[in-house]
Formats: sequence, C-alpha cells, structure tokens
Amino acid sequence: MKIVIVTGLAGGGKTTALRALEDLGFFCCDNLPISLFSTFVGRLVVESIEKCAISVDGRQRLFVGAYHGQIAELRDAGHEVEVLFLEAADAVLFRRYSETRRRHPLSGDDVKEGIRQDREALASLRDEATVVNTGGLNVHEIKAIVTGRFEGGPNTLAVNIQSFGFKHGLPSESELVFDVRYLPNPYFDAVLCPHDGRDSQVSEFVLGADGAMETIDRIEDFLRFSLPLFAREGKLYITVGIGCTGGRHRSVALAEELARRLKESWHVLLRHRDLAKHTIRSLG
Repeated sequence: MKIVIVTGLAGGGKTTALRALEDLGFFCCDNLPISLFSTFVGRLVVESIEKCAISVDGRQRLFVGAYHGQIAELRDAGHEVEVLFLEAADAVLFRRYSETRRRHPLSGDDVKEGIRQDREALASLRDEATVVNTGGLNVHEIKAIVTGRFEGGPNTLAVNIQSFGFKHGLPSESELVFDVRYLPNPYFDAVLCPHDGRDSQVSEFVLGADGAMETIDRIEDFLRFSLPLFAREGKLYITVGIGCTGGRHRSVALAEELARRLKESWHVLLRHRDLAKHTIRSLG
C-alpha cells in the first residue's frame, strides 16, 4: 500500500494537504493515534484499499514515542511510506490564527505558546520527513504542490516562481533568489510606470534591455541543471525568487518569461508577491 503520513505544525496546511490527497483517491484518516497505525493499515489491506493518508498533529504528543517503531513496522511489512511535514515561520502561523480567530489546539488563546509547544512535540517527526514550508503559499498552491507530487509520481517537482521587491523584504521561503535590479527601471518612464511587468509595453522594455535575455537564459540553464537534482533529493517544490526594487516591473516581466519557458517541463506556479502594494503615480 502507498501510505502518506501528513503531519506538521497547526496552521501549516495539513487539512489542505489531506483534502488534496482525498481528491486523488486516497483513503484519509484525520488524527489517527500513532499506536493504531499498523492495525488501521492492516484493516485497509483486507478491504483491498491501495493508498491511504493519515494526519498526525501535536495533540498526539503522548503517542510520539511510538512513531518511529510504527513507521518501521509498516515498511517492514512492504508498504511504501512517505511523510510530509508542513510548517511555516512563527510569524506566519501567528498571523493565520489571528486572521481566522481560531484557538490553538495546544494552548487555547495563547497562540505563541501553542506554536512553541507544537514545534517541541513534533521535532522528532520532522527529522525523517519531506519538509514543506507553506509560509509563502496559499491554499490553492499547497493543494497544487501535493497534487503534483502524488498524481504525477514521486519525482514530480513543483517550481514556484515568485517576483518580489527588495524594499518589501527578502522572501524567506525562497531557496533560490536572483537580483535583477541592474536592468533599466520602467518606474522612471512616465508612460510605463503606471503599468506592471505583465503589460506588453513594460515587458518589451524590460526584456529588450541590454543583458536581460542573457539573464533569463542563464537562470533557465541553471534551473534546468539543478531542478532534476532537487527532485532526486525528494523535494516537493522549489521557490525561485526574482527580485527588483519594488516588485512591480522588472522582476514581474522576468518571472513571467521564466515561467513561460519552464511550464512545458515542470509543474510551474507563478505569483507576484508585491504587485498589490503599489499605487499608480504620475510622473508628469
């Protein structure tokens, strides 16, 4: 049987991942006690079920000691077991709880203490898992990553291309970051400034600048070399950041072009982190 253990921090996206697996035909069980793994899977085998997903969260801290033994027992029985650990930075988790106004399952209204306890309780589960940082992802992107992984097979890698502006902060979730601030800036052109890098005029200006196409070519060459290596390592997804000053013109145009080139070979997600932070101004 194909077994996926979905675990991680509260607020990290476990429910979204479990629903994505359910949509792919996995028999799903939410928060099954770890000590019952083998018994549960044995029953599914009798029922001729071929794949299942089981979620585990910090509320099971009393059972964590049995975790590694249960996983080993399942693998010894011939089952293929993969563990996904979904997490995000403390600030992201705190913001998600603030937005939903939910109580933390481990500490009620003290969300920060709950996050601390959660990390401590699940530390040993994280060590042997494929870790997914969902801090820069929305629910649709999390679902797309999980779907791409388990619908397409174990070597499927999602490439999350993200434009951003350095003045709004470096995206901490990016594994690779490319700085394109050396290209001419449409911000100083009265006609181009009100538009963003998705506009054809802006795109032509940026991509037509000296060094722009070579930049894209070299980034593409590096990714085509490195992405298979990340996939071989077992990565679920890679976030590639393309940054300019404000995240509106140059980085957006290059991210769009890079996504266009890679989408035939890889499962590509494209987002422009900082477009909504801009207001149109006049250079008149």
